[in-house]
Amino acid sequence: VQLQASGGGLVQAGGSLRLSCAASGSTDVMGWFRQAPGKEREFVARINWSGVQTACGNSVKGRFAISGDSAKNTVYLQMNSLKPEDTAVYYCAAAHFRGDYALPNTFGSWGPGTLVTVSS
Repeated sequence: VQLQASGGGLVQAGGSLRLSCAASGSTDVMGWFRQAPGKEREFVARINWSGVQTACGNSVKGRFAISGDSAKNTVYLQMNSLKPEDTAVYYCAAAHFRGDYALPNTFGSWGPGTLVTVSS
């Protein structure tokens, strides 16, 4: 499965951005991770198409929301009340097997990433 994310850019603190990610084929779980310079890749959110279950990381709860269209194999990440510490490269990922979806190793397919920069 190939993934292509879009929607990154520069935004002021307090602003919003919406990321999109389209998969070339069907998936079981799609998620978003982010990685800031010098930091480990961090879980942001994921959606399970079966039952349409969603989850978000603690650092973005209440500000970010994941949604998607399973028929289009497309997932969205709505990011509100952005903070400078949200600055990172955001990666879309797809998992095909069960596991701990907060861990990057559970996801077997990755997109190239899209940069989100939040200015103070």
